[in-house]
Amino acid sequence: MPADSFSSADLASMPRAEFGFPGPLRDQLVTAILSGAKTSTTSLVVDYEYEGEPLPRVGNRAVVVDSDDRPVAVIEVTQVRVVPLAQVDLGHVVDEGEGHTSVGDWRAGHERFWHSEEMRAGLGEPEFTVDDATLAVLERFRLLTDLRLAD
Repeated sequence: MPADSFSSADLASMPRAEFGFPGPLRDQLVTAILSGAKTSTTSLVVDYEYEGEPLPRVGNRAVVVDSDDRPVAVIEVTQVRVVPLAQVDLGHVVDEGEGHTSVGDWRAGHERFWHSEEMRAGLGEPEFTVDDATLAVLERFRLLTDLRLAD
């Protein structure tokens, strides 16, 4: 869908999609979304509960922002699954577009993020940890438009 298909009012009314925290990781993830390499993402149910936000639903649209808080894309959720971390599959891992070739490698990288000071502070739990039973939200999405093309 061309960037001009979304009015300023449309974009302002959509929730923001923030991948990771601002900085190198977010920049990498946004680049992967814009290139089409990233079509899935993983979050934790506990994060939605802490924020008081509903889980994503198929058809939800969001504006992806970069590390400078600029809108760069619009994505649409195409699938949502809630599973224990132990059930995350290789197809989902590969579609995250981060270069992981095994679930173990993916899990180690994500645990570093989830156990980071930023994540723990964001949840208000300095000792937060995940395990095999931790519920994960596995989202698939599609890129609807690259907003940079409107510039």
